[in-house]
Amino acid sequence: MSSTSLEGHRALVTGGGTGVGRTVALKLAQAGAEVTVCGRRLAPLEETAAMADRVSYAITDVTDEAAITELFEKFGPFDIVIANAGGTQSAPLTRVNLADWQQTLNVNLTGVFLTFRAALAGLKGRPWGRLVAIASTAGLKGYGYVVPYCAAKHGVVGLTRALALETARGGVTVNALCPGFIDTPMTEESIQNIIDKTGKNADEATRALTSTNPMGRLIQTDEVAASVMYLCGEHSGSINGQAIAIAGGEV
Repeated sequence: MSSTSLEGHRALVTGGGTGVGRTVALKLAQAGAEVTVCGRRLAPLEETAAMADRVSYAITDVTDEAAITELFEKFGPFDIVIANAGGTQSAPLTRVNLADWQQTLNVNLTGVFLTFRAALAGLKGRPWGRLVAIASTAGLKGYGYVVPYCAAKHGVVGLTRALALETARGGVTVNALCPGFIDTPMTEESIQNIIDKTGKNADEATRALTSTNPMGRLIQTDEVAASVMYLCGEHSGSINGQAIAIAGGEV
């Protein structure tokens, strides 16, 4: 993967301040791409940009259509777009109100729609492009107590498969990566939520999540980033419309 050269390419990573987004952004920059990371919090974005040359940042809410338009006008066009921004909260469906439902769909699904739509406008007439959505195993199966998140991620997988058919003849591929539970701040929040609601200690709460992976561990951000790099590499042109599980055999 280290031999992949992305010199001359411009990349966008949404949710690029922490976790998977940060790791992906740094890998793309190390391969020579000019990378823009965006998110809603300034400090993490500044930290990411300080970690490598070729990384710039922009405060952007991916659920805001005008903000996405402004982002692409100022920093684009991009030929590599990684739609990574997302988030979740845990509750049984009977305790999910309409605002929480809509918020989860907005961040995890509508954000991908707005990002990819803007990306395609900039890719018109170009012979090559890579759109990658960071989805989840929650887009391939169900998990209790995160119904809105599962619904949103299933939507991302459907969006990916449909859009891939629209772009297939033009050199632009569209794929989704579907990791299991990843070693990120969002998973740390999930572990703390388990501790708070069940009384389990940290080790027990962590095991409750890692038990879904037959390998018995959390997925590492480097593993997701390596898959992004493969999809951007020279031998990936026929990988299109796929939802690729990175989950140790869970799916």
